[in-house]
Amino acid sequence: MPALIAALALLATVLVPSQALAWGFYAHRKTAEIAEANVSPETRAKIRQLMAAEKLLGTPSCALATIEDASVWPDCIRRDYWRWGYTAAWHYRTAPICEAYDARRNCPGGSCVTGQIERAHRVLADESLPDNVRLEALAFMVHFAGDVHMPLHSGDRDDRGGNDRRADYGIKPGLNLHSIWDGPLAERAISDPADPVVRRYSAAERAELGGGTPADWGRESWQISRSFVYPTAFDTDNVCEAELPAETKLTQEDIVRGVPIAKRRVQQAGIRIAELLESAFAPGPLPPPAR
Repeated sequence: MPALIAALALLATVLVPSQALAWGFYAHRKTAEIAEANVSPETRAKIRQLMAAEKLLGTPSCALATIEDASVWPDCIRRDYWRWGYTAAWHYRTAPICEAYDARRNCPGGSCVTGQIERAHRVLADESLPDNVRLEALAFMVHFAGDVHMPLHSGDRDDRGGNDRRADYGIKPGLNLHSIWDGPLAERAISDPADPVVRRYSAAERAELGGGTPADWGRESWQISRSFVYPTAFDTDNVCEAELPAETKLTQEDIVRGVPIAKRRVQQAGIRIAELLESAFAPGPLPPPAR
């Protein structure tokens, strides 16, 4: 009996992070696995070499030994609020879905998800910097490139990206609109063994899924929130004409319609992370940023 209790306790500690972090765990790790499968062997080797600086980061409770670890490391370190709390605003850049999209709004001094993808990309590419500085940048870049593809990290209807809208997920109550897209919907979308998302994509697939800038990716997420997430959740095409209720429910039909959208966002994130890694580890400096 003591052995059984200990085993159950260990199992609980393993399961809690995946439930608590959602896109911060399962979907994020899948984006990293997609990226790893779609970079060159040379880039993969450079990533492994950079991981040797892990101990210099001083985050022993948050592993950073693989690109999969990198995809969740920025969520893990947020538990150490006094050291890393200032990074909380870097994980999103919500824009009102009922106003024209403005890529520069709500990002003071680059303190938002799109600004931090760009900053981390340039830091990672700077070979004059110490490896631990570049490794930290790699983790932020990989994680935030995942975050910006989750629609409700960009789209908002006066509700903190859906966090303030209680929503049932089919027959499962007690969630909110944001947590549904963060967790169960994303997990369902990328868990079909008949159509795995982690694989080597063809050149044509990578061209179709990849490309664009962080600002473009944020606009895509905002548009999905505006045209699909909110209208579907509240059964109306006029989400901007009246106040939305504080509570709603996603039916099974709503969920089925959302699955391919969530799946594509995970695939796009993975391929675009691969592109960021390839350009960061290519010889020579990055071109000057556009102004």
